[in-house]
Amino acid sequence: MASSTPVPVREPVRRERIDHARTWLVVVWNDPITLMSYVVLVLRRLFGYDQETATRLMLQVHNEGRAVVATQPREQAEISVTRLHAFGLQATLARG
Repeated sequence: MASSTPVPVREPVRRERIDHARTWLVVVWNDPITLMSYVVLVLRRLFGYDQETATRLMLQVHNEGRAVVATQPREQAEISVTRLHAFGLQATLARG
């Protein structure tokens, strides 16, 4: 016969897995052919930057040879790099 006294139940230990999906950097590289105004136009169109931000990033590309123009999840960063290539800019991914 079963006992009718309640048995205490322990709360389950919750081990939440925090998914720290690594972010990826979209890097645009300098080249000697592309006009600076064109780089600004592309950055504004693809990433929605205002004129000031796009100009600052373009100058960083021009003066330092490269600039991180976006930090995104890998799939989105790959799409961004592909779109930059379609506009004729040199771009790569780097782990964030």
